Amino acid sequence: MSSAPLAPAAYSLAAVLAWGTSDFLGGYASRRANVFVFTAIVNAGGLLMMTALLGATHAPLPSARSALWALAGGVSGGASLAVFYRALSTGKMGLAAPVAAVLSAAIPTLFSMITEGLPGPVRSLGFVLAVVGLWLITRSEDGGTPEGIELAILAGLGFAGFYLCVRQGGDASVFWIASLTRAGGLLATVAIVLVLRALGQVPLRDLTSAVVPWAVLIGCIDSLGTILFVRASQSGRLDEAVVLSSLYPAITVLLARLFLKEHFTRWKMAGIVAALAAVPMIARG
Repeated sequence: MSSAPLAPAAYSLAAVLAWGTSDFLGGYASRRANVFVFTAIVNAGGLLMMTALLGATHAPLPSARSALWALAGGVSGGASLAVFYRALSTGKMGLAAPVAAVLSAAIPTLFSMITEGLPGPVRSLGFVLAVVGLWLITRSEDGGTPEGIELAILAGLGFAGFYLCVRQGGDASVFWIASLTRAGGLLATVAIVLVLRALGQVPLRDLTSAVVPWAVLIGCIDSLGTILFVRASQSGRLDEAVVLSSLYPAITVLLARLFLKEHFTRWKMAGIVAALAAVPMIARG
């Protein structure tokens, strides 16, 4: 069997590991700081790494069209990342992550369905399973809505915008697209910090001793995931790259279970399993 058809899946699954790890670390570390300030530093750290990679690889400049799409994707993804970290830090990581993942995967797949034709029976079943999973995840034993779910939904919508914009970037250099998305994310989060005047809410001691080192590390890991996703989307179909990459909550859930000892009811565990099972069905149908 040729290795070429396996390349997009390999890139996507590598992105899963990077994004799942960075989301767990980001959700945990952002509990100690203003989430928008934290995410701005994450974007700055990632941009520093990407700038170094650009200098080392001498990648060709992208077209103006590709650059603008990448920046737009960065604005959508950067703002959504801050919202997502907030959802992870205030609610259960194992609940917020799958909700955002399913929405961010389903919307680009729906876009492909509209532009490329109706999905097959397996993909249609995946959508049904995703809806059931979302209902089970967001179902509360006391009749309320689990904390952080609304933010996770908002983040999922923004991540979907990121995926669609990155696809429109075309075949431009992976390093340029990843760098420009990180620059767009930095612009978006800095603007939010300035509007909310959030910087003054973070003690300088916290910025130097705790927030900055973790945020820079997380930005580097997250940027690695972006590079891998861009490569997957360029070497295969958008829906497959998006949905396979959206398996990242499996890593976040596993880490939250191992290190934070998060526990869920059987119904919520069933919802998480259903949501994650829907991801490859939506891609492969």
